[in-house]
Amino acid sequence: MRAPAALLLLVAAAPSLAQQQPAISFEEYDPKSTLVVPQNPRTHSRFPFIDVHGHQRREITTEDAARLIGEMDRINLRVMVNLSGGTGETLKQGLASLAGRYPGRFVAFANIDLGKIDDPDFGRAAARQLEEDVRNGAVGLKIFKNLGMFLTDSSGARVPTDDPRLDPIWKKAGELKIPVLIHTGEPPAFWDPVDKHNERLLELQQFPNRQRNDSSKFVSFEQTMAEQHSLFRRHPETTFINAHLGWMGNDLNRLGKLLDELPNVHTELGAVLYELGRQPRTARAFLIRYQDRILMGKDSWNADEFATYFRVLETEDEYFDYYRKRHAFWKMYGLGLPDEVLKKIYYKNALRLIPGIDSSAFPD
Repeated sequence: MRAPAALLLLVAAAPSLAQQQPAISFEEYDPKSTLVVPQNPRTHSRFPFIDVHGHQRREITTEDAARLIGEMDRINLRVMVNLSGGTGETLKQGLASLAGRYPGRFVAFANIDLGKIDDPDFGRAAARQLEEDVRNGAVGLKIFKNLGMFLTDSSGARVPTDDPRLDPIWKKAGELKIPVLIHTGEPPAFWDPVDKHNERLLELQQFPNRQRNDSSKFVSFEQTMAEQHSLFRRHPETTFINAHLGWMGNDLNRLGKLLDELPNVHTELGAVLYELGRQPRTARAFLIRYQDRILMGKDSWNADEFATYFRVLETEDEYFDYYRKRHAFWKMYGLGLPDEVLKKIYYKNALRLIPGIDSSAFPD
């Protein structure tokens, strides 16, 4: 049976038609959804909030500081925690630059120079410096991801997160009753093969130096995180805020087990909202169950990007965009959290864990 002439013509023309179509890369592909559902975007949070994962320059001009305050007011951000506070004189200058200009709007976490870890008295000296930094106004300690991944000692050996040379620091933080916000590791997909199955392929193509699957340079994701969890277990009297949902936002059951085991551990939402927004039922149940252990954080500063946080946490909207494609090519869904849970995540938990924040600007 012969095919219809029209079909034969279409088949014959197909290659030329395909050749006429413009080549569209994955980075360029940006389809517009035809879905019609209720839209409830948010430009500011329902309740004032504390951003526990902020980073600001320690030296900032009067004009830039005023602009920053204006952006904070626009989105209902009452207090920013500057995790890049520095130490010693740098810390004091930074506090004067921001907190001095706008009392009650900024607090700072101290930092530690871990490059001196080979010094025989390093741990005790760092603990003494932390104590001085707290006297000078620091309200917590921030540990960056170089520990456990990039930091090496004089022998060239990688320094694990639970290295005993650092124990005096964690002990001192517990004595001072200040939290340690610690960033360990990175998204687990960074350790996976960079192929068509990797859900962070776009980011790893744009930033090849973020690949962690070279065993000559990095230990596994599992070992990296196990060292952090070992640290938490060894110092039960110290409060830890495990940054970025501990990179377990893709496995909330596993994160819940860690929180159940270790009451000294809390976590925050910085730069990982994309995990919660793709699993609305599971994430809603998780945040309600662990409502006393989760804090609001964003990480990089862009006032407009907070709108996605507010929409995911506060509304029941469906199928809307995340603000950064290389983190999430998928759509977001709102969790519709109860007001009391929102208040805890937005400010109550931070007020309880972080000393020195003025609570008078917050309801209840």
